[in-house]
Amino acid sequence: MNRIDVVHLKLVRERSFFSYPKIESPDDAHRLFRQFIESETDREMLVLLCLDVKNKPTAIQILAIGTLSSLLVHPREVFKTAIWANSASIICAHSHPSGDPEPSPEDVEVTQQLMKTGKIVGIHLLDHLILGADHDYVSFKERDLINEANIR
Repeated sequence: MNRIDVVHLKLVRERSFFSYPKIESPDDAHRLFRQFIESETDREMLVLLCLDVKNKPTAIQILAIGTLSSLLVHPREVFKTAIWANSASIICAHSHPSGDPEPSPEDVEVTQQLMKTGKIVGIHLLDHLILGADHDYVSFKERDLINEANIR
């Protein structure tokens, strides 16, 4: 006879650091992400910022560390933390070790998947930032790549 495990899930808060009382622009999000991750890394890194209904940050997590030129991202992993943190919305950011923050076709595709998933689970993707060198970044929101009309 097969057995079913009884589980208990718990969100663990590891540490805290100072952030903005409210994220009002892509630049606010960029400054917060730069506080959390190194400006220049040798591998791609994906970070999730969870926000409440007033766009106040409630949690931040490194979701994935990849290679020099790639990163495995699945919406399930992104939204798992967002759901546990009772997020109203999220902002994702990832680094480009090359220093060039221009989005790749894969970056655009992942963002599309995150928008679709967010619509289904009721957690809005506000922006996706790509962090480059020297505090350079690209905001998908500023480039109008994040909006309901762009969901394919």
